[in-house]
Formats: sequence, structure tokens, C-alpha cells
Amino acid sequence: MIKIAVLGYGTVGSGVVEVIARNQAELSGSAGEEIKVKYILDSREFPGDPNEDKIVHDFNIIVEDEEIRVVCEAMGGTGDAYLYTRRALEAGKSVCTSNKELVARHGAELMSVARERQCNYMFEASVGGGIPIIRTLAVALSTERIEAVTGILNGTTNYILSQMESEHADYHEALARAQRLGYAERNPEADVKGHDACRKIAILASLVSGRRVDSEKVYTEGIDGIKPEDFAFASKLGMTIKLLAVSRMSENGRLFCMVAPFLLPLTHPLASVCDVFNGVLVRGNMLGDTMFYGRGAGKLPTASAVAADVADCVRNQNRTIMRGWDSETAELYDIKNIESRFFVRCAEEDRNRVREVFCGEDKTEGFSLEGEYGFFTPVMKEEVFGQKRDMLGEAVKGSLRLMSE
Repeated sequence: MIKIAVLGYGTVGSGVVEVIARNQAELSGSAGEEIKVKYILDSREFPGDPNEDKIVHDFNIIVEDEEIRVVCEAMGGTGDAYLYTRRALEAGKSVCTSNKELVARHGAELMSVARERQCNYMFEASVGGGIPIIRTLAVALSTERIEAVTGILNGTTNYILSQMESEHADYHEALARAQRLGYAERNPEADVKGHDACRKIAILASLVSGRRVDSEKVYTEGIDGIKPEDFAFASKLGMTIKLLAVSRMSENGRLFCMVAPFLLPLTHPLASVCDVFNGVLVRGNMLGDTMFYGRGAGKLPTASAVAADVADCVRNQNRTIMRGWDSETAELYDIKNIESRFFVRCAEEDRNRVREVFCGEDKTEGFSLEGEYGFFTPVMKEEVFGQKRDMLGEAVKGSLRLMSE
């Protein structure tokens, strides 16, 4: 029998305990040994809870107990979660986590400690909830040269955009619905500003490139600037709008990463990913495109991914299996030099002036809708587009990049 500890008894931590109890036969069959939760670390008391007898308040009890072979970190943040994770790994105990902030910031360091101690630092649940994208990239696609990863990696923002599209809600109304249903936090900034998706694409890009991608250097836009008018024009174009996290590798080894809302043709594989679901499109040099879809968040989907990592750790005791990345920071391609095509909308009375600035002699036509005029620009560098938009000021009512591939 293998005994484990769970750090944090909140949504994810309680989910891990529940999954291990309910799927004990399947988990033990996968791991090759019976798995039992011995400790649950939390600062709170849980009188009457079925697992009340497992609650402890001192991490030293866990790290000093030689029976504990695997620790599930479900605390969140980069404070105690980092300290406890490092101490557990230094003690030779494998750690499984859903903490994308910690993985994005300290993943290379923690995986290095795991290799030194011949244990594992596993983080399948940190990206895509229950979608097995980490394991797929690290193992199933390990012989591929991954050229691009494009994903809808945040269920909250995807739900909000879906509501704006299907229910014709404005941004604030859709956000309020998401908060009432528990899909969005009271302070939704990490989601709606794109920070959550940014950390996740940094993890995937690090795994693919083998070098640390600093999430703070990834160009990031959120969805709080999207208007109903954007969806009205998108519908007329036969397109939709999604917050995409993108990572691409150039032929010379330079890495490009960004998070931003994009216009997608309805034929794009990610266009049909709606509500709280996530989708990840991976392009390999031999395989081509392959797509992964599922619930990107939630108590049990996330806990299921953590439990799968526990089984992997039990099967591979005293052996490091997780392919990680170096601590060397990857050089990111400057977004200002990236070429894109943009859809711009402006007031009807400003159409000639705005088109002239963006399109010059290009004769591509646009169309009018409810007092506004929209059109596609020619392909241009991000820096050039930004300069033109700044020059026009409030004459530009909105703009979106086109994702054509």
C-alpha cells in the first residue's frame, strides 16, 4: 500500500480525496498498488467531515513520515506551496499539482530537484484541467517536432464569450452570469485579463521548447474590451471570437508566444469549443494537426488529472519520468515584428479616413452594420498596426486579429 498526503482541502484538494476514494479500484489497478490518503494538510478544522481524522496542521508531520511517497499540492500560489513542494521533493517524495502559477514560475527548478532525488514533479492538471495535454506532449508526441500549440485555455473567458455570442449579452452581463454560476471569481482579473491563459501557454511552450518561457514576457490581452458590435460583425463574416493562447516555433528556433482575442472562421477546429470547455490544437512536423478537447476546470476533472499523476508516480518510484525544461530562459520573438491581418471597425462617417490610413491603395472592401463600418487590413506588422491605430485615436471603435490557420 502506498500512502499519500494532500496539501489543501479546498476545491481541488477535496476533489483529489474524493476521486481516490470513488475510483480506488481503477486507480490501484493503474498504479499497481493500493493508494491511501494518510494526511490532509489544512489550517482549518473540519468537524464532522468523513476525513476529519486525516487533518493535520503541521507540514513537518508529512515531510518527516517515511510512509508518505507522494504529496498532492492543492494550496495554490507561490508562497507555502513552493516551500512545501521543494521540501517534499528534497525528501525524495514525488509531488503532483494543479498549480499553474507555481509551475510557470518555478517548474524548471522543481523538476531539477526531482531529478536529483530520483522522484517526480508532475503537473498534468495545471493546464487544461482534465485534458491530458501535458502527458501527451511529454510522452505520446515526444518524437515530434512541435511547430505550434494553439489553445482555448481558460473556461471562464470562453463561457463569457459564448454568452456574448449566443445570448447577445454585453461583457458585464456575461461576466455577472459567470460569477453567479461559480465559473468566475469575485475578482475575475486573472481570467478576463488573460493572465491565467498566459501562465498555461508558458508551461506548454516551455515543455515544447525545452527552455523556460517567462510568462511575464508573453504578450497578453484579455477580453474586457470585446463589445457586442464585435460579435455582430463576426456573425456577418461567418466567424466567431475566441481568446487564444498561441505558441509557435520558427525554423531558426525562435519562439513566439501571445494571448489575445482572435477572429476565427467557423471552419477552424477551435471555433466550436464553447462555454466552459477548453481545446488545444497541436501541430507536429510529421503528425500535422491533432486536437484535444474537454473540461478545462472544475473540481473533479482537475482532481482526476492529479490522481492520474499520482498513479504515474507510484508506478515509477525511484525513477524520474517527467520530461521538463532547462532553467535557461527562452528568447521570445518580439511581437512588434509579427505580421497579422486585422479586422477594424469604425464609425460610418470615418470610414474613408480610417480605410485610407490602414489600407492605402488596397481596394479590399468592407461593409456597414448598424452605423459602423468594418474591413480587413492588408497583412502588416503589429508595430505598424499599433502606430496607425494610435494615430487615428477614437476613430477606431475596435479591432481584432484574424486567425486563419
